[in-house]
Amino acid sequence: MIEVNVKGIALQLETDLSLFSPKAADRGTLTMLEHVDFSNEDCVLDLGCGYGLVGILAAKIIPSDHVYMTDIDPCAVQIASDNLKRNAIEGVTLTQGDAFSGVNRSDFTLILSNPPYHTDFSVARTFIEKGFNRLAVGGKMFMVTKRKDWYKNKLISIFGGVRIWEENGYFVFMAQKNSDRYAAGKGK
Repeated sequence: MIEVNVKGIALQLETDLSLFSPKAADRGTLTMLEHVDFSNEDCVLDLGCGYGLVGILAAKIIPSDHVYMTDIDPCAVQIASDNLKRNAIEGVTLTQGDAFSGVNRSDFTLILSNPPYHTDFSVARTFIEKGFNRLAVGGKMFMVTKRKDWYKNKLISIFGGVRIWEENGYFVFMAQKNSDRYAAGKGK
């Protein structure tokens, strides 16, 4: 069990050694969350939710039925479900699936992710390309990694631009969807 205070909100989270950052809230994720402003009108997707820190925080700030969480790992989804209950949250949509396979919306205003960046870029490529199509025009994708160049170039090629913060040894990326077409002209 870990306890974390983010944006003035105290959370208790069960973890598992098989999941990412099992002994403490990930510093990169916390750094990303410092740059995210939530509003009651947001529709948020915690993409690759793990044990649920990002989605649970969002559901404490905005209406919980505006929050969606997904992960490919059944263990992560079970623990995230337990953590929703532990933090007295109802109404969040939590699904188990590969990237967006269990998510049927395409009007998210925020997609938040700490993708696996110690492997090849196939997961991140899917998150960025398919995430673009799941955002409403004006919606924003936030990602945090320890690698800069590939993510910067990929986000620019899809979104047309990216804002980058470098803090605590991490890169936080924010790209905003300004039209329904990829910047590189690939279309939707």
